[in-house]
Amino acid sequence: MCFGMMKEHRPTTGEVVAFDGSILYLPKRLEEAVLLSPVEYCSTFFVHMRLNYNGLLTFSSDISDFSCCFPLIPSLCSRVMKLLGLKLVGRNHYDPNAVVILGKHRLQVWPGYSTSIKHTDGGLYLIVDISHKVLRNDSVLDVMNLFYQGSRESFQDVCTKEFVGSIVITRYNNRIYRIDDIEWSKSPKDTFTLANGTVTTFVDYYRKNYGITIKELDRPLLIHRPNERSKPEGKLSESVKLVNLYYSGLFRTVRLVFQDLTMHINVGAKQHTQSLKQLLHNINSNNEAVSELACWGLSISQEILVTQGRTLPSENICLHSASFVISPSVDWSREVVRDPSISTVPLNCWAVIYPRRATDQAEELVTTFTRVAGPMGIRIERPIRSIHSQLTSEVGSELHSEIPMCIMIGNRDDLYSAIKKLCCIQSPVPSQAFNVRTISQPQKLHSIAQQILLQINCKLGGELWTVNVPLRYLMVIGVDVHHDVSKKSRSVMGFVAKIKMLCLHVYGSEHFGTPSPGTVLDHTVTNRDWVDFYLMAHSIRQGCGLPTHYIAVYNTANLTPYHLQSLTYKICHLYWNWPGTIRVPVLRKYAHKLAFLSGQYLHSEPAIQLSEKLFFL
Repeated sequence: MCFGMMKEHRPTTGEVVAFDGSILYLPKRLEEAVLLSPVEYCSTFFVHMRLNYNGLLTFSSDISDFSCCFPLIPSLCSRVMKLLGLKLVGRNHYDPNAVVILGKHRLQVWPGYSTSIKHTDGGLYLIVDISHKVLRNDSVLDVMNLFYQGSRESFQDVCTKEFVGSIVITRYNNRIYRIDDIEWSKSPKDTFTLANGTVTTFVDYYRKNYGITIKELDRPLLIHRPNERSKPEGKLSESVKLVNLYYSGLFRTVRLVFQDLTMHINVGAKQHTQSLKQLLHNINSNNEAVSELACWGLSISQEILVTQGRTLPSENICLHSASFVISPSVDWSREVVRDPSISTVPLNCWAVIYPRRATDQAEELVTTFTRVAGPMGIRIERPIRSIHSQLTSEVGSELHSEIPMCIMIGNRDDLYSAIKKLCCIQSPVPSQAFNVRTISQPQKLHSIAQQILLQINCKLGGELWTVNVPLRYLMVIGVDVHHDVSKKSRSVMGFVAKIKMLCLHVYGSEHFGTPSPGTVLDHTVTNRDWVDFYLMAHSIRQGCGLPTHYIAVYNTANLTPYHLQSLTYKICHLYWNWPGTIRVPVLRKYAHKLAFLSGQYLHSEPAIQLSEKLFFL
């Protein structure tokens, strides 16, 4: 509303303006206070606006003095993107003219960009990345109708589980909302009060303001509760009632379209670079965009920044009696199963619990275990077998074993949650649970059995591999928070830490491509006031990899930047659930796994008896 009304006052403000919704930036100074003439809004009421002078921002050729003008730059960038015909959806800009239609999945993919301005060691930079917005052709009402036809008795429960916490978009103004609740007792026929005191129905409001005719008058209202910063101006003081919504993203129950989506979303480094260059070309070839920037004494380079990084030395992976230097692909999945791990825990008393329909797969898995365990240094006895009709009761009867291994049929989050609650809270014992589909492909069973055994060894307290960390008496800590999307006020923090005296074991031509693992960049694009660096620790097989940005908040050990970088890279090698490097330090990854398990399935703190084991893998 403010943006539209501000245009009516261009004779007063001038054509060159930058407005972010609350602060107006002008290249000329107005009086201390300017009362603008009233503007009629929606043929309903008049709005009075008053401009108050807050201060003067002075441009300087010295980039160190440019920080005072930072609030202005994002407004200018948003204005430039709009001049290019891009639409603001959420925080990013998308091109509605380049939409990719996935007809058989009833999906649309909007390509776009995320932009920000960063003041770095090398100067003032426009940070651009490719973004994609996935939209469904089905409205939320269409999906509700499908749910109603499928199960009328549990209709409201199914809708609440599917919609609450999901992200939707209003096509009439491209606004994104998070659904916080569903008001089944209300409908578009209900009334609410406008900012000017007028009482109107939702039907009339949407017809007058957006030209939308609501035909389904008995539909429930979806509720969005904004925080204080994003609270809309005018209409509702506590919550926003929404109609005519479309899904942004995928259903939680529909994941089979990922393969088709990947072709359009997970682009390679070359295509990634071409898209960024195309944006710079579009900006510099658009006269209005160039003029808008020039009015403020700014311009954007036609080339992306090309700089040089460093590659850290390859690490030496140590097993029990063997060691090897990792390959450039940083994948040691073959080496880690050819020799014994650092320490292994024998499987003397363990149980396999499975339904009768999975008997063949379970028997074949156990047989494969006995074949692959020897080279890995794991001693394994025949398990206790239990064919279940009620899985949780069978698990309860086998809790005296070292680790119950449960094989499930179908996508049963409720069953998985029940197993984990039983084994992590009520009767603490490490557990292994997976879907029968995981072991249903004979050609992959050998490698899958090896992976499962390695994971079981970790959960029982075994140690797989390590790297040489020269620092002594070093504690590594990982912290992560899981937010429950269905219950906004519920969050769970995972905290994992480990200390060892020798720190051997740590747990709790122009060519654009993804940098090789171990690449570090600590200049030009880093912050002038921080000790920070970018590290590409992992390898990717598809798409364009992104480095991780690290900031040294405290450094009481007085480690040099190189030592900080080297230590960080070493710790990225120690995630025992994957024989390769990962994007973040291992303790941070473990904390994420712990927080996710506790928040998503346990809804409680795990038993203290499991705190010394990686039971959450």
